[in-house]
Amino acid sequence: MSISWHRQLTSSAEVITSIVPSGTFQALVSTKAPFSGFIPSELETLDHVTAGWLLTNPILNPTSLLARVFAIPSLELLFNLPARMLSQDIFADPISTEPPPSQIPRRHDHPVPRLGVSSSSGPIQTNKFYGNFYLGRQTSPTYLHPYSVAWPRGSGVAGSWGLAISHVEARQRVFGPTKPQTGGAAYFINPIGIHSVCISAQELGPDTMLTTEHPTDMSVRVSLRPNVHAVPAVQFPLVQGSAFITAIFTGDRPLIQTGVFFRAVTRATHGPKPNVTKYKLHLEDGAIWLLYAHHIGGPALDLRVLNNGLAQATAPFHGTIQVAKLPMDGDQREAEAIYDMSVGAYATGVTISGTARGICGTYTFIFHKSGIHSSPLIMFALPHHVESFDFATSARLTGLRLQTTTKGVATVVVADSWTMVEPEMPVEMGFLPWSPTLKRSVGQLSPARREFIRSIAHAEVSQDMDRQTNLDSMYFSGKALAKFAGILLATHDILEDRELAYSGLGRLKAAFARFVENRQQFPLVYESAWGGVVSSATYVTGNTGADFGNTLYNDHHFHWGYFIYTAAVIAHLDPTWLCDNKAWAHGLFDSLDGKDQESSSEDTMHAYALKMWGAVTGNRNLEARGNLMLSVLARSLRSYYLYTSGNNIQPQMFTLNKVAGILFENKIDHTTYFGTNIEYIQGIHMLPLLPHTPLIRTPKFVREEWETYFSGGRIDAVQGGWRGILMGNYATVDPRGAYNFFAQERFDPAWLDGGASRTWYLCYAAALGGM
Repeated sequence: MSISWHRQLTSSAEVITSIVPSGTFQALVSTKAPFSGFIPSELETLDHVTAGWLLTNPILNPTSLLARVFAIPSLELLFNLPARMLSQDIFADPISTEPPPSQIPRRHDHPVPRLGVSSSSGPIQTNKFYGNFYLGRQTSPTYLHPYSVAWPRGSGVAGSWGLAISHVEARQRVFGPTKPQTGGAAYFINPIGIHSVCISAQELGPDTMLTTEHPTDMSVRVSLRPNVHAVPAVQFPLVQGSAFITAIFTGDRPLIQTGVFFRAVTRATHGPKPNVTKYKLHLEDGAIWLLYAHHIGGPALDLRVLNNGLAQATAPFHGTIQVAKLPMDGDQREAEAIYDMSVGAYATGVTISGTARGICGTYTFIFHKSGIHSSPLIMFALPHHVESFDFATSARLTGLRLQTTTKGVATVVVADSWTMVEPEMPVEMGFLPWSPTLKRSVGQLSPARREFIRSIAHAEVSQDMDRQTNLDSMYFSGKALAKFAGILLATHDILEDRELAYSGLGRLKAAFARFVENRQQFPLVYESAWGGVVSSATYVTGNTGADFGNTLYNDHHFHWGYFIYTAAVIAHLDPTWLCDNKAWAHGLFDSLDGKDQESSSEDTMHAYALKMWGAVTGNRNLEARGNLMLSVLARSLRSYYLYTSGNNIQPQMFTLNKVAGILFENKIDHTTYFGTNIEYIQGIHMLPLLPHTPLIRTPKFVREEWETYFSGGRIDAVQGGWRGILMGNYATVDPRGAYNFFAQERFDPAWLDGGASRTWYLCYAAALGGM
């Protein structure tokens, strides 16, 4: 075997080039220690509200009891909307395409500027995985799972102006101190700033501009331009779950850079497919990355390694460059064969469709495929996807797996579409408490208990609804409205006191009308910069954290879920109201650790509210979507948020805590933004208590969490409204014990937060316990 040697001395490293039968091998004589990233050591609270989530103002006892209404609408005369037929695709029918109603004024500015967002014919997504590309300095990471990407903007070890690609192994995680109550780690976090491979172009430099185009729910295209007036030098179609990070070149000269440093770069003698050149990038951290270049015109990609951190194309390039990492644990030969088989194909977007037949629901991801169409498409699936795959999709699973930052291990699927099945949607769940063992609604109480609770309900219905709901916060106003909706619902449907229910319904309608007519303290506005409806609070006060960041689209599904639920209850009690009113989680905040969510329970509450709004309005597609969303959320939260013993997706050192706390895309922190009391951290995942709660928070989970933190009298140390939240949650496993707590003669009203009622808690516990 003959070998020829060529030495080239660069400014920072000596490169030895050798030609062997398998290809051309470029090795670095001098080595450097790989950069291991950095760990953000503090919880980012900028623009996050650090006050509590509970309404803590004292609720004044009514000075008089509400007079009963005896003229009750006849059920036979109630207005009924005709049910809309269930579509073959439950996602095909939008809720509305009408403009915002006239009572919501318009404005064209927003406190957060749109950075590099190309003009769009519709609203710009404000809570998606790619938000960091148009927020702050546009340099914080975007998490695709399993890879993350970032625009270094000339910074970092490599100093690249291209797109940096990273992947973090489980052994690189950093765990926080041990919590004495559980032995679990306070948090775990993955290092950031590790730029394993950067794809750039020689034409990019200090004037580089990053723009985003075609933003959808699961995809976006990122373009890097040499300057504001130039056409893109390179474009990246980014889709969640991408197995390759793909770069599209149309004549500029590629640069391949690394902040981890090359140990060797090998070019294969023969590419895996016609017009495809293959390189292996051996990095100093021991990782091997594969680089494929499919040229569609002009010469093939020829890389010359100049130093430890830079390889440069010898000529302009037309085509795609794709990068993928070989697993450091597992069969690398099998993984490389899968990548070789699929090279040249890549996804540019995703369309979702869904079906609902009885209690069985399905949803399908149809990937928009580009590149070499004869190549099969490969994408990474997360654990909750894999768990629910139908037979045909399961058959397309491979052994290629890579660790994600906070979503377990992702697995490659060879398919242009996936179908997931949820076989037990909660179609029988309604407004009444729902039994997780019987799988149906329950609401029968003994006459003695109905009579006892009626007196409490009468007092709570008589509270000043107007005062409690007329607040300077959409979030807290919504919680108060939902509280009274729950009282009236329980009074009507469980206590069977229609007179009392309709006596309070007029007051609830009047309180809700303030928001329908947009007369609240901070009215809503439609702003055309991002294209959505927000609170005017930040416009008026200048405080971006006002009302939990509502003006910046933060936690919108939490806020609006309470209003949708209230509207559904009003319509349930008086369907004629619909005839008169038929017209009516992380937002725009830059974050190194990606998007986050603090309250899993309010996330699911909005899905339940949509389901019930669909039910009362006859919108069967919306109701079906709500059922499917609840089922998917129940499955995914069991995987990533709410931990029972035996969870093997998240690190065992962390699952001892039982809940995530705040789940980011790069870390999970067992805490809250407003405090570290254990009742805060666990309780924020319990409120509000609604019929869907036991579906999400299963009896097994509730019992394990209770035994971990609150059993043996430890609950007695919890003060304020959190005490009631914890005891309401306890009804899932001990309804009689929870009922006795709320029914006790010395019950302290301070144990109720302003968004909860003793009436609902008592009815809920009694119904679940068959009392």
